[in-house]
Amino acid sequence: MQSLKILLLGAAIGLAAALPASASSSAWYNSEGGKVRLVTSGKPDDAGRIYGVLDIALKPGWKTYWRDPGDAGVPPQLDVSASTNIADATLSFPAPQRHDDGYGKWAGYNYPVSLPVTFTLAAPNQPAVIDADVFLGICESICIPVQTRLSVDPASDPDNADDAALVKASFTALPAAAKPDFGIKVLPGDHETLVVEASFPGDPQAADFFVAGERDYMFGTPSRAEKDGKLIFTVPILDRPSTTPTDGGLHYTLTSSAGAVEGLLPFP
Repeated sequence: MQSLKILLLGAAIGLAAALPASASSSAWYNSEGGKVRLVTSGKPDDAGRIYGVLDIALKPGWKTYWRDPGDAGVPPQLDVSASTNIADATLSFPAPQRHDDGYGKWAGYNYPVSLPVTFTLAAPNQPAVIDADVFLGICESICIPVQTRLSVDPASDPDNADDAALVKASFTALPAAAKPDFGIKVLPGDHETLVVEASFPGDPQAADFFVAGERDYMFGTPSRAEKDGKLIFTVPILDRPSTTPTDGGLHYTLTSSAGAVEGLLPFP
């Protein structure tokens, strides 16, 4: 978004540290378009993982981004390097919607959303304190970058039923894993296009395809066409790395009137 570029370059971003709450969640950090906090399920599992959510309570009319924010947005980011006994934090994303703000089309959410987070302990049997530096963009007519540190001691209230229920519901709401009758098949494309065939239940008009530009890839908005009874999405490749990666893949989400699935695509 052009408005976000201007704001990022021309305005100072306030940095505030939220004090830990007496629960397995942080205090709320308030901004103009809403508020944000971290919530955890409290106790780690046997593999040394703590489950949580980045809870984003948007005000009516405000929006925030999916994992791919387009060419000028800010994806939600979580840096846990200041934490104690936390080795890693991985964000997951509910199925997004497509938005058009007049500057471009992008994927995100126009309602309060909880992004699941999986925290991995460095030493599974030792106490952990989460100090997470959060950076995300929330948008109305302009976009405001939100930057703060959220702190949680998951052991301070490890049996908090409300926090555990929110975390469980957020993970349950994630897209399911793609499968043969609900997923994507990559078709031959070229250096400048990614072409996929979508299989899904429900109304074809309700289906949409989102692919995340990662590892120096950047994608445009997919176009759609029906061919031999199949729905085909053609995605412009706006930028790509000089060398195609050989490990991993690109995250995608396919939505339909019957739900959503996600998976990894090979690098085009």
